[in-house]
Amino acid sequence: MNAPKEAVVRLYAAREEIYPREIKGRYASLRWACVWLTQLLFYGLPWFELHGRQAVLFDLASRKFYLFGLVLWPQDFIYLAALLILCAYGLFLVTAVAGRVWCGFACPQTVYTEIFLWIERKFEGTRSSRIRLDRQPWTLEKIARKGGKHAAWGLVALWTGFTFVGYFTPVRALSFDIASFGLGPWESFWVLFYALATYGNAGWLREQVCKYMCPYARFQSAMFDKDTLIVTYDAARGEPRGAAHARMASADRGDCIDCSMCVQVCPTGIDIRKGLQYECIGCAACVDACNGVMDKVERPRGLIRYATENALAAKLSPRQVRRRVLRPRVLIYAAVLALLGTAMVASLALRNPLKLDVIRDRGSMGREVEDGMIENVYRLQVMNTTEAAQRLRITVDGIASARVVDEDLIEIDAATTRAVPVRVRIAGGDGQSGSNRIAFTLASRDGAALQVREEAAFIVPK
Repeated sequence: MNAPKEAVVRLYAAREEIYPREIKGRYASLRWACVWLTQLLFYGLPWFELHGRQAVLFDLASRKFYLFGLVLWPQDFIYLAALLILCAYGLFLVTAVAGRVWCGFACPQTVYTEIFLWIERKFEGTRSSRIRLDRQPWTLEKIARKGGKHAAWGLVALWTGFTFVGYFTPVRALSFDIASFGLGPWESFWVLFYALATYGNAGWLREQVCKYMCPYARFQSAMFDKDTLIVTYDAARGEPRGAAHARMASADRGDCIDCSMCVQVCPTGIDIRKGLQYECIGCAACVDACNGVMDKVERPRGLIRYATENALAAKLSPRQVRRRVLRPRVLIYAAVLALLGTAMVASLALRNPLKLDVIRDRGSMGREVEDGMIENVYRLQVMNTTEAAQRLRITVDGIASARVVDEDLIEIDAATTRAVPVRVRIAGGDGQSGSNRIAFTLASRDGAALQVREEAAFIVPK
């Protein structure tokens, strides 16, 4: 007897290469507008200067973050955390209203995949030409086309890595170091690291990042409901599908002519006619493709369109769909976003740009000096987060006779810190033995209403 055949279960399915067809239409134009806008900002912002320095710079070496006219220090990390929270709630709000439009139009993975696909088409041609080129044996022409494509990808990736590092190291100094072959090891590592990430993600992984690596695809359904706008196929209108000539011959045929254009243009290779799938990034390429086909067969547009589950089930008009946007989930997201945004802006507007830390000299306890006076030594760590140099007056109170012995007027440059040694004396007999509370005050002498106050301990020896 023949032995029974054993079934082979593969835990990993080999990737099927996806060749998205180029498409034109309203959403394709909008997607390219997002590409231009995001990349002009990303590549151009590091070169923009304000107050004689790079406008946006996360200077890790100096531990200062420049955001246009705002200078943040490590003590201000709460603002960066708040900014991330605002971005997260903004994403939640957009997702609840319009699904994965961020993924389809503005996500860096989508943007760079669009750029790399454009380069690929310039070197290898249309979809059918790319498929044919990949299937043919290696020739000089194929090597030239593939080599040119990868060289162009590499240049874009390296420029992207350089620009990204330019947000953390002054971009002009970074470019000079590269031109003079003096780039440091860490800068070299991160430029190459982000270049490799861009090259790999946009050139090779592409849809696999969206399908398997991005966590957003997995939990997006928690923010969807039946009134969320998604890319949908109107099965009631499209089914039963069939070729155009069959539809014309039979009155009970749907509008879908089964041309598969919606599949050919999809960057993740799904068939939207099978319903909502987590792989769908909401780019609406299938909408443009289907609308073009409907124009050719003289049928109304919108067989595939942005709609909601409730709109399809109840055949709601666009006006009725818009009315259902302001539902509890959306209102809660919007309210939290507005509240956090207002609180952050108010906090930034009201924050004191002067910061003061007082450290008493532990090596020099309270001591008696000439005329029976008692002296304590302190170090004032002064931080000026403004974009202008400041002249500050140091005063001390808390004990009636307390005064600053040294020069009480100091100058501190813009966006810098300075350690200032200060000696404070009181008259003998003032204050109680042991620890006494005093307070240092720094006030601007240049007309600006800047003032900061910090308490300290004054030790009177027993």
